[in-house]
Amino acid sequence: MNGNTLQILIAMVIYMAIVIMIGVFYAKRANKSSDEYYLGGRSLGPWVTAMSAEASDMSGWLLMGLPGVAYWCGLADAAWTAIGLAIGTYFNWLIVSKRLRRYSVRANNSITLPDFFSNRFREKKPVIMLISSAFILIFFTVYASSCLVTCGKLFSTLFGAPYIAMMVIGALFVLLYTILGGFLAESASDFMQAVVMIVALTVIVIISTVNAGGVGAVLENAKDIPGFLEFFGLANPTLDDSGVQLVEAGRPLFGEALPYGILTVASMMAWGLGYFGMPQVLLRFMAIRHENELKRSRRVAMIWVVISLAVAVFIGLVGRQLFPVEHLTKSSAESIFITLSTSYLPPIIAGFVMAGILAATISSSDSYLLIAASAFAKNIFQGVAKKNATDKQVMIVSRITLIVLTAIGVIIALDENSVIFQIVSFAWAGFGATFGPLMLFSLFWKRTTKEGAIAGMVGGGAMVFIWKLVISKLGGVFAIYELLPAFIFSCICIVIVSLLTKAPSKEIEEDFEAVRTGAVEEA
Repeated sequence: MNGNTLQILIAMVIYMAIVIMIGVFYAKRANKSSDEYYLGGRSLGPWVTAMSAEASDMSGWLLMGLPGVAYWCGLADAAWTAIGLAIGTYFNWLIVSKRLRRYSVRANNSITLPDFFSNRFREKKPVIMLISSAFILIFFTVYASSCLVTCGKLFSTLFGAPYIAMMVIGALFVLLYTILGGFLAESASDFMQAVVMIVALTVIVIISTVNAGGVGAVLENAKDIPGFLEFFGLANPTLDDSGVQLVEAGRPLFGEALPYGILTVASMMAWGLGYFGMPQVLLRFMAIRHENELKRSRRVAMIWVVISLAVAVFIGLVGRQLFPVEHLTKSSAESIFITLSTSYLPPIIAGFVMAGILAATISSSDSYLLIAASAFAKNIFQGVAKKNATDKQVMIVSRITLIVLTAIGVIIALDENSVIFQIVSFAWAGFGATFGPLMLFSLFWKRTTKEGAIAGMVGGGAMVFIWKLVISKLGGVFAIYELLPAFIFSCICIVIVSLLTKAPSKEIEEDFEAVRTGAVEEA
């Protein structure tokens, strides 16, 4: 290990030590009860709520996946995805946050998403709870694996170590941290990590742009690549049979630009629909201490999201000019942020910037694992299998579940050629279609029934798999992002089945009206 690499490692170890200290600090409070462990006793302030929600949401794909897409095929895919995410973020904070905070209190003080859906419909047999918990376990395990891929790529690129060994070490660190501190530790560290992420992105984009000769030079270079700087065109890397981009005279080869129609734009912007069903964000709405602080949180969140997404996309463009043949596969392209950081920053500073990637990974993976563990321990174990389980038993089962889920995530992440963006997109579609429509209808349509809720969850979740694995293979208009058709199908299922089944009980309607009019006491 040379001197530069050692400095990078030292900086990252310092950062990781700080994160562990946060976990230790909150460990005692987190272990008081499952309510403290899973939701922090509804005590988050507006800044922590906003920053932790966005940091846990964006994950490593903001620093690796999104710049990698822009580096590989240009502006269109990355930009329309970013625009959709920004719009989705805004409307989620605007229309969902306050009513969900209020409704989760009214619905028997629910502390998990399955709890909320089950209590919202006052179900006597926990069918909704079981189904929603099962989907959370499935999609969050996939989601967590994308974070472990990020860890593996980061450490193997930096230190030249085997990918699998580095990925496993990252998984063990995340597991230890999540077991220690629970939701409060996760949210507090996510706040710090959100700061690190946006600073890292901003520093790299400024220094890289200066080294590239300025914004004008970056844009001129992008214009020379067919479709690279178009909103309605897509760059088309020329690949050999093994998926490696061809190079001629020191420059990467591209074919003619691919068409990029309105349907494709809608498909990429559909990422924004995912926010309405994203548990790690929705839980922050439920955990804020006062609903009247959500407006300030929304403003903070939007500033962070717009800056971070815009900078991440531009990093991909500037990276293509500075290192045109450094990354010749779609998977390798996701390391452009690392390449820029280690090339233009002093080693010790590069180490702290690399901690930005680690920050993004930790902030997401601990959220995913904690929510998935709560779905099993709180909702399946205590809610169904052993209703008289003590808080101590729930906590023990939760930690065992964390270990099992991490192990499964490691198995999924074993392939070092995995593309982070693709893994995230599937899990994102899963949550968006399974819970997004149901969340909106639960909060805003009084006529929604328990049967409609079940149909919407099952229909949306199943359609994600069917569209991705079967229908999209037909190509053409069917190759759109699976979230869009699955979200629409889930909405249709909820409406039709709700109208065909018995109207909700008087108690359920009274709950709805109390929430709508604000006649709910703060928890």
